This record gives sequence, structure tokens and C-alpha cells, in this order.
Amino acid sequence: MFLLTPDPLLLAIGVAADLAVGDPVYAWHPVRLIGRALTRIEAVLRTCGLSGYGGGILLFALLSVASVGGAAGLLFAAGLFSPIASSLVHLFLLYSLLALGDLVHHVWQIESAIRAGDIEGARRAVRTLVGRDTDRMDAASCRRAAVESLSENLTDGFVSPLFWYVLGGIVGLVVFKVVSTMDSMVGYKTPRYVQFGWCGARLDDVMNFVSARLTWFVIVVIAAMVPQYSGRKAWTVGLEQHALLLGPNSGWSEAAAAGALQRRIVGPIWLNGVQVTDLWIGDVRDPELSTSTDVTRAIALILIAGIVFAAAAVGVLISISALEH
Repeated sequence: MFLLTPDPLLLAIGVAADLAVGDPVYAWHPVRLIGRALTRIEAVLRTCGLSGYGGGILLFALLSVASVGGAAGLLFAAGLFSPIASSLVHLFLLYSLLALGDLVHHVWQIESAIRAGDIEGARRAVRTLVGRDTDRMDAASCRRAAVESLSENLTDGFVSPLFWYVLGGIVGLVVFKVVSTMDSMVGYKTPRYVQFGWCGARLDDVMNFVSARLTWFVIVVIAAMVPQYSGRKAWTVGLEQHALLLGPNSGWSEAAAAGALQRRIVGPIWLNGVQVTDLWIGDVRDPELSTSTDVTRAIALILIAGIVFAAAAVGVLISISALEH
């Protein structure tokens, strides 16, 4: 079982690799494998008539067993060769299931396209992050979408995986990714998924609950200590406006980032040709987020927050190890 337990050194290396290399797209990526397994299990469950709440719960159980079993099997198989091989597999899983470097990479793609005058390229890059119409988005709205996605996904793409890795090692990390994948693939309030996707959506809310509020608090602390940010606004905007966004968790980091940056984000959003919101998050006295400098400051804020969380996670694991010995 020690192959599945959290390791502070491997975590530090995994975070460094994620930030330095990002997350390459390839067919056998662990998250893609979870997604393909989900699709196949869903098809079997629906064929058996299990399309309601029970089917969604069974999907979680089967997908978790398959995913955790696959990860454990890889680790134990590698361990038969050498401890170094099992450590490399452990590190590979860690690196693959963290996503901060990839998020920053996507945001830089958007910003680079805007700087090059390629608004169509920026819109294409935005479409990989958000599900909304992009055909009428200008440079400022592309930048807001990028920062909105970056700040929201800091929680479920990085902080929550760290949180569950510290609590449950590879098992906790993999189960969190199973839940996150379920939420993104079946967690919709459509006739097809309102019951079947309920389990994934609610588990995602539960597993991100603590991390979302920790993310808000850390952004507040960083903004209070680093020049050109506002800790006071990160605190107040986070508290007062987090519930304006959908879900119990995503609004905490988004609202905190808007307050810290002293810029308003979100703005008009169009979906299928219809304007679905004109909601602004941030202090009403602050300007809209629109410039290259705004994006650079947002990336710096999120990177600092991610590094603080990673350092804290490594520190907790080292402390636990010291107490055990």
C-alpha cells in the first residue's frame, strides 16, 4: 500500500514538471482514459435501463473501481521491477493529474494571439476553455474569459487535486479526477442527464467545497502582501459576490481574483446566439479587465497561489512523515 501513499518529494517534482512542461495531449492520457471508460460504462448502464439516479451512482462506483484499480495495478507492476520504476509511475500519475501549467499555457495562447492581432486565433483558443459563443468576442472579452477560466479552474484543476492527494494519496487523487470527469461529461441539468448526472455533479460540489474556500483565503493573503493587488477587495468581493456565479464553489476563486486584481470580469456572455448574462464580478468602481497587463497580473497571482498551495501540501506531508518516524 505504500506505493499509493502521498510522497512529498514526488509531489514537489510533479508540480515542477506540470508548471515547466504543461500537459501534452495524447490518446493514452489518464484523464482521457477515464473519459473513454465513462462513455463505455454509461452505454452499458443505459442498455440495462439504468438511466436514473441509481445508474449515476453505479457509474461512479464502477468508474472509481476501474480507475483506482488501473492506477494501483500500474504501480504494483512497476514495483515488481524496482522501487525506482514504481516511483516513476507514481510521479507520472501525479504530473498527469495536475493542471495548473496547462491552464496557464492556454491563457498565454489567447494573449499571444491577441498581441499578434489574430482575434480569430484568440477566439479559437477561448473555445478550448469555455462553452460559449466566441464569434462576437473582442480582445477584451477574450482576456476576461481567459482570466475567468484560469481563476475558476485554479480550484478544481490544481488545489483540489493537491488537497485530495494529501488526504488520500494516489487513491484520493484518482477518485477526485473520476468525479471531476463525471461532472464535466454527465453533470448537466438536461433531460438526458438531470438524474443520471446528479451523483457526479453533487460529488464534485462536495469534493471542491473546502478547496474553493481555501483558494479564496490564500488569494486574499497573497493580494494583501504583494504590491499592485488588493487584499481588502479580494476579501469583500469574494464574500459578497461568490454566490452570483453558478455552483457553490467556482465563484470563490473568481470573485477573489477580480477583487485582488481590482478589475471586473465576466461581462456579457452569449450562448447559441442568445445573450444569457450581462453579469459583472468585481467592485463596481473598478474598470473592466481588458489589457495585456491585466492578464499578466492575473497569471502571476494564480501562479503564486498555486505555488503557495503546493509548498503547503509538501510541508504537510513532510510534517506527517516526521511525526510517523
